[in-house]
Order: sequence, then structure tokens, then C-alpha cells
Amino acid sequence: MNSFTTHYKPLLSLPFRVLKIRKFFKRHRYDIIHSWHWSSDFTEPLAAKLAGIKFVYTKKAMGWGNKAWRWRSQLSTRIIAINSDMMSQFFSAMSHKTRQIPLGVDVEQYRPMDPSEELRHQLSISETDFVIVSVANLVPVKGIEVLLRAVNAIGNDNIKVLIIGNDQNEYAQDLKRTYENEQVSFLGKHNDVRPFIALANVFVIPTKDEGRREGMPIAPLEAMASGKIVLGSNISGVKDILTAFPDCIFEASNEEELASKIEGLIALSKEDRMELAKRMRTYVVENLSLKRCIENHEKFYEQLIN
Repeated sequence: MNSFTTHYKPLLSLPFRVLKIRKFFKRHRYDIIHSWHWSSDFTEPLAAKLAGIKFVYTKKAMGWGNKAWRWRSQLSTRIIAINSDMMSQFFSAMSHKTRQIPLGVDVEQYRPMDPSEELRHQLSISETDFVIVSVANLVPVKGIEVLLRAVNAIGNDNIKVLIIGNDQNEYAQDLKRTYENEQVSFLGKHNDVRPFIALANVFVIPTKDEGRREGMPIAPLEAMASGKIVLGSNISGVKDILTAFPDCIFEASNEEELASKIEGLIALSKEDRMELAKRMRTYVVENLSLKRCIENHEKFYEQLIN
């Protein structure tokens, strides 16, 4: 069997297909089934319930557009939400069975590293430049144009912007045609973004508060763990990451406020910026590391079994 779910239609045969999944679960005698399935499918928790097995799912994104999510949630033994807005918007009536456990990042893989002088030279970045990095899947909801308009409004030639992400779609191509210049570089997709983050003075995530909103983005966590300051829009997930740093949050799509935040960082002394970056890494190490995420899940499973 390649899937623990089945299509709803044809409805006449749905019970038989669900019972087939139940039979598989019973045969393997699982104690807990934890699903990271992205969809609102309810056949998976239904089969687990019929098999008498505890079922948990992690809500990863901010979509809640159909009744199937409620059915999936009602059939689940427990639910894990990865941000605070999920708790209030989706699970207020199910708080007794829902636990907020944020995602985590590997703080050993993402840690402060010296910038590559070769890469700096390749990108024509000088020691006096103020470097802004953003890593994102380049789709409209990510709001990259908000960042680029903010930079244009500042009018500081020493600002350099590096945009990392697949730039082959229409949205990305429009951005490149409109904004790419000596200050703004679109560098495409890279499997290892750490060398680019190492060049940054600040990492910006300008996601809009519309469409397919963030659940909990990992890129800003990676930047914070790498010892970089992060500025982020006041949206689900991002505001949880920056809860201890309210001055680093700006209103979504508000390019004027973002420009002001960037100018404020530029005005800080190098020592003050380093201190803020250090505090951000410490916060991630203590609260949002992969190790902490695993420990929280272990405790959750122990409580569920006992």
C-alpha cells in the first residue's frame, strides 16, 4: 500500500476502501499514527479510529476552506498546531485536544559562519555595503516587491539585495524585469543558502497577509540561527518566530514601515547590530531548535500513550 488515504468517490465503495486501510493499520498494531499529510482528508483518521489506534495530525498551513478539516479534526485523537493563530482561529473549540508545537531548525548546520570573500567579490559587494537577503519560493504571496519598493524608497546606493529562489515563473520574471539592477540581484534557486546568508546584514521575509499564508516559514529561522537579524511581516507564523523581537515586525505590505525598519538597522552601530543578531540566535537555540522540536514531540507522545 502506497497511501493511508483513499478518494471519497465513488461513495458507494468508500466504506470498503476505508476498511481496507483499517485492516492494514490493525495488522501492524501501531500505537500512534502521526500524519503530516497536507490535505484535509478524513479517510486516514477514520480508518485509524475504526482500528482503535490513536491518531494525530500536524496542521502545517493556514488553509481551512472546507468541512473536511473539521471532520479530520473531530476524528483525530490529538492535533498539533505549529503557530498561535491556528490555535485561536481553527482550534478554539478543540483546545482540549490541541497542542502548539513549533517547528525547529538544525542550529548546528545553521550557525554563524565567515562570509566568503570570493562570493562577495563575485556579487560585487563591498565591505561598506549593507546587504539584505531574502530566501523564498518566488510567488506573489511572498511579497518580494514590497521589499524592493522599500529599498527603492530609501534611496541608499550602499544597500545590496540578494533574492534567492526559483526565478523561472512569470511572477519572478516580472520582478526581474522591473527591479533587477546593480543593487538588486536575483540569484535563482540554491540548495545551500548558507553562504548567501553569511553575507547578510539583515534577512527580510515580506510575506503578504493574503492568499496561501505562512504556517511557519523555515528560512527566517535558518537566518536567525546563522546569527543574522530578521525583519518579518506581521502574519501567522512569522510573528511567532519574532515574538521576542517586536521591533523587527512590520505591517504586511507596508513598504514605508519596512523602509523605516531597514533605515533603523543601518543607523545602529555595528556592535549593536551584532548584539541583536546574537540575541536572535540564542532565542532560536533555546526555543526553536530541531532538538527542542524533537523533545517536545517525544513528551507529547509519552503523554498520549500514558
